[in-house]
Amino acid sequence: MPSAKFVVQTKIPSSFRVEKVKGQFDYDASVVKKEFDVNIPIEDFEWNIGLIVGASGSGKTTIAKRVFKDFELFEGFEWSDKTIIDDFASNLSAIDITDSLNKVGFSSPPDWLKPFSVLSNGQRMRAELARLILECDKPVIYDEFTSVVDRQVAQIGSAAIQKFIRREKKQFIAVSCHYDIEQWLEPDWVYDANEKQFYRRSLRRPEIKVDIRKAQQSEWKLFKEFHYLDASHNNAAHKYIAEINGEAVAWCSVLHFPHPKLKNCKRIHRIVVKPDYQGIGIGGRFMSEVAQDYKKAGTRIRLVTSAPSFIYGLSASKNWMMVRKPSRLKNTAKSGVLAGTTSDARLTASFEFVG
Repeated sequence: MPSAKFVVQTKIPSSFRVEKVKGQFDYDASVVKKEFDVNIPIEDFEWNIGLIVGASGSGKTTIAKRVFKDFELFEGFEWSDKTIIDDFASNLSAIDITDSLNKVGFSSPPDWLKPFSVLSNGQRMRAELARLILECDKPVIYDEFTSVVDRQVAQIGSAAIQKFIRREKKQFIAVSCHYDIEQWLEPDWVYDANEKQFYRRSLRRPEIKVDIRKAQQSEWKLFKEFHYLDASHNNAAHKYIAEINGEAVAWCSVLHFPHPKLKNCKRIHRIVVKPDYQGIGIGGRFMSEVAQDYKKAGTRIRLVTSAPSFIYGLSASKNWMMVRKPSRLKNTAKSGVLAGTTSDARLTASFEFVG
């Protein structure tokens, strides 16, 4: 049974200032003591995710270290000035690395080719976890989980990360001073270091309210750096933005699709989800909402993509049907099927919205 009863002592060195403070507050002890009596009864059920939460100074990290001695305490990696994919262990293949990054919701190939130091805090958290899961064979304790990221980003990131951990059948303990991630991380158990209480959880994360509005061409600048191919955008496309709590988090645009056989057909021209909001299905849900309006008007919607995260997600979706398996197509500009695209050089798949 994970439990521990222990005392942490810190010896107080003698100095002029120390003696002045002792005298001022009538404190004559030579050590500072803190007693712990921790019981985390998790031996009778299977679990993947635990959360140790409490205010700064409540002893969260000490509890994690003492109670879970066989776990790997993660306090950070050394990152070089090379690309993040080059910092992963040398025995890992590029496919292993990019697959792991995709699964934690970090699905931005251009950002994979940057050094760790220039990534956003949300991207850093996901890159660290992807590397940690691949390189560490032990169960993991992640100290200061989400401590340095924006709280909305922390919640979205927690939702994406918990899916990855469960899929990989790993055991992971988050140590955090933030209670706001609990519903999003969906831990199997929680130990509250403030209240000194353990409880099991069976939570469902809150529904994410996404608002969709029409966009202006000028707003493409908010998203173009995150597109995995290039920053170009056809002015003639119909443009939409998805917002969460007033923040623009995703872009979708739709363009006429000239096709020798299909009539009244359009295609998704650009679909971009900002990196901090990837991994929880916003892109697929956004595209489906947009496509549904076109379908109601009698228009067919197709998508050609080489992004592994979209191929994986849409293949599992009831709203989209794969009409061409991943393959390479020659540019058929004369027939109009791929006119204006660069899909001929890449492995792509085609999907049609079925609703």
